[in-house]
Amino acid sequence: MDIMLVDGYNIIGAWKELQELKKHGLIEARDRLIEMMADYQAYSGMKVIVVFDAYLVPGNATKLKKHEVEVIFTKSKETADARIEKLSNELMSRRTKVYVATNDMAEQNVIFGNGALRKSAREFEIDVQTAQKGIEEKVRQTLKEKPVRPLNMSEEVHEALEKMRRGKF
Repeated sequence: MDIMLVDGYNIIGAWKELQELKKHGLIEARDRLIEMMADYQAYSGMKVIVVFDAYLVPGNATKLKKHEVEVIFTKSKETADARIEKLSNELMSRRTKVYVATNDMAEQNVIFGNGALRKSAREFEIDVQTAQKGIEEKVRQTLKEKPVRPLNMSEEVHEALEKMRRGKF
């Protein structure tokens, strides 16, 4: 299984849509990024882990799942870069490719050393947009394939099915 590690605040700072949301509140930008990652994960089949900095926020690290995407807030005095570098090293195996989405050059150098591959914020944005277009196309195809008329059945069968549907056996 391939894994995409996403430097959350780095991506928020790089994508226009998320920059605009950040002006109204960081929580909205984070939530939108996570929603986008859920769509990307479902479409691409890659496991997505989004890491957010909590470097200046006191407290322990937090890990949660939102929309089936793993979200990590680092512990106090730990940067997202440090956590991503550690994860990229831990998750690498012969059967697993690890990608890191970030524009941070220092981080890219370290993850290359761990054997992970990088995606710049722009490259990753294009991948996510392509996935979104693919999802929209699948939805259009599904809607086209819906039957245009109901199944041919007797009134008796129709009534029996309607009773079952309403729980009135």
